[in-house]
Amino acid sequence: MQRIALIGITGRAGSRIASELLARGHRVTGIARNTADTPAQAGLTLQSADASRADAIAPLLQGHDVVVSATRFDGGPTADVLLDAVRQAAVRRLLVVGGAGSLEVAPGVALIDTPEFPERYKAEAGAGRRFLDTLRGADDVDWTFVSPGAVFEPGTRTGAFRTGGDALLVDADGNSAISMEDYAIAFADEIEHPAHVRARFSVAY
Repeated sequence: MQRIALIGITGRAGSRIASELLARGHRVTGIARNTADTPAQAGLTLQSADASRADAIAPLLQGHDVVVSATRFDGGPTADVLLDAVRQAAVRRLLVVGGAGSLEVAPGVALIDTPEFPERYKAEAGAGRRFLDTLRGADDVDWTFVSPGAVFEPGTRTGAFRTGGDALLVDADGNSAISMEDYAIAFADEIEHPAHVRARFSVAY
């Protein structure tokens, strides 16, 4: 059992990661601006805070084994703010719900830089790439950035998926996808059995 602080528990990915962790017997502190509508669950403590300020969230992170960030990149806390907060709280491990935009579709070519990448997702994907670049410069925090497939939506928990590295994972038909429920499994597995410390890994079918 680990004590895990989860920033962004009210989001679609964050709520599913929290449910997966709680089902495995971990204790979770869920943090968001407004947690009033988050249902109570055994093992879950809720805290309302503005995650864009390191001084606001650092006290809530103290005493935890792991910090999880499941917030948006465009408009959410920057990597510098998050790293500052975990350092202040003296928490060593940080796992981040990443995006697919910075995954490579060819050597040196990121998905976000392809002509087919939707314009409406570029701001979020670009902010996610900058977030990852900042993490890669941090050598005093055991961070992990977990990128999903290109299609990342609520779905079915199957337990069947693949993990990879910096390349976009696609299936035999060229599709790249993962349900948020299966992504949560891979995310919780990484918390319990660290295999990608100070690295990014990807999850898809």
